[in-house]
Amino acid sequence: MSSVHPAGRPDLEVLGALGIVSRETIARFGIYVDELFRWQKAKNLVSNSTLQDVWRRHVIDSAQLFTLAPDARRWLDLGSGGGAPGVMLGILLAEAGGHIHLVEANARKCAFLRHVIRMTGASATVHQKRVEACIGDFVGVTDVVTARALAPLSQLIDWSKDVLRSGAIALFPKGQDVVSELTQASISWSMEHELITSRTDSAARVVRIRSIRETTP
Repeated sequence: MSSVHPAGRPDLEVLGALGIVSRETIARFGIYVDELFRWQKAKNLVSNSTLQDVWRRHVIDSAQLFTLAPDARRWLDLGSGGGAPGVMLGILLAEAGGHIHLVEANARKCAFLRHVIRMTGASATVHQKRVEACIGDFVGVTDVVTARALAPLSQLIDWSKDVLRSGAIALFPKGQDVVSELTQASISWSMEHELITSRTDSAARVVRIRSIRETTP
């Protein structure tokens, strides 16, 4: 179902370690990779520097989030951009019986997201809106909220605070500056959280937040 291109082949060992062994699911990931390469030439969806390692940087980095909340069925991805993690999560949720809502303001990125959702059969809906304009629609109907390379942690918490207060958890992938972002966020927020080492980058962490409350000045 997917051609071989400069990105190489999927790392089946790592995918297997994540519990992703379905040939159909891996083939759907391959369709995403193919379409990303095809659209990237005209739309500049992701950083070109990540394309030669696209399976690790985008597919596996996204898929690992599903393993951190495997029983969750109602997901929300903020600032979905080129589809990571939203499309990969949608592919996994199609098999698990769940759904993810992708929020993205950029029209050309929304066009790509809708196209690749059709191509892969991902269980996902695209909302062409700014996060702050629609976040209230997902309060009380979301199990997990995520966002990747969108904004500092303090801003992500501020946007998603009502979703988190309604019982959702957050999974926010962060790079090597995660500690400084946590320090900044703790000025305004008290959080029940943990840092989970990324499967794709030993210096990166996924911030899993289970509850928040505003700190008293």
